[in-house]
Amino acid sequence: MSTPATESRRVADVALGLDRFPVLRPNDLLKTALEQMTAKRLGIVCITDEAGQLQGIFTDGDIRRHLLTVQRPFAAFFSDDIIDHAQRKPTTVSGESSLREALDIMARLQIWDLPVVDGSGRLIGLLHLHPLVEAVLAAPGRA
Repeated sequence: MSTPATESRRVADVALGLDRFPVLRPNDLLKTALEQMTAKRLGIVCITDEAGQLQGIFTDGDIRRHLLTVQRPFAAFFSDDIIDHAQRKPTTVSGESSLREALDIMARLQIWDLPVVDGSGRLIGLLHLHPLVEAVLAAPGRA
C-alpha cells in the first residue's frame, strides 16, 4: 500500500544513526559481534573498513545457518574474524531512496534490516523495520 508517508519520506529520515547499531571492523572477533548484537538489541552487525566502506553484514540468521552447516562446536567460532562469516555483498539502500522503495526491498527479501549507504558505498545508517513502521503509522492524515 502506497501512502504519502512512504512516497515522500526518505530512508535517511528514519534510518538509525551509526551510534545506534553495531558497526565492527573485519578483524573483530565473532564473539564481539555477538556481544554488540546483544547490547544494541539488534540481530545485525555491519562491518566496515577504516574509511567506513561497508564490507559486509552478519546477522542472527547467519549464526543459525553456521551452526547447522559447519561441523565445529559453537565456541570454536568465537575467536574467528567476523568477516570470515559475513555476507560480503549485502543488499543496501540509499539514504535518498523513498520509504516505499525500502519497504519493497525488505518485503521481497523478508528482512528486518537494511544497511544505508551513500553513493560511494560508505555506511551512513541502518533502516530497521520497527522505526520504519512507526514512521508510517505516525504519518499525518493516517487514521
